[in-house]
Amino acid sequence: QVQLVESGGGLVQAGDSLRLSCTASGRTFSTYVMGWFRQAPGKEREFVAAISWGGGKFYADSVKGRFTISRDNAKNTQYLQMNSLKPEDTAVYYCAARSSSVASMTSNAYNYWGQGTQVTVSS
Repeated sequence: QVQLVESGGGLVQAGDSLRLSCTASGRTFSTYVMGWFRQAPGKEREFVAAISWGGGKFYADSVKGRFTISRDNAKNTQYLQMNSLKPEDTAVYYCAARSSSVASMTSNAYNYWGQGTQVTVSS
């Protein structure tokens, strides 16, 4: 069982930056693919970014060049650095873990989820 706890959300203005963190319990963090998803009001949950065991990174087209995913296996933590934020980035952001060596952009491929952290970007 893996428990995920996100932090770092908040209210910012367009163009600002935020860094989200997700800390996982358990001793096998390094064997999980980690991902970030988001869900805006009235919309389906959507893929944002994922990072594999070896550090391979994958991004949604909407965030490429603005967001950076990273992980620190020694700290059981992954991060999402979000720069040049836009109002359309407003959503609840969820951390997810997948017990596989293969990264996925599909939410139902992930086994564990955090509670979510709100990110609000004002114009």
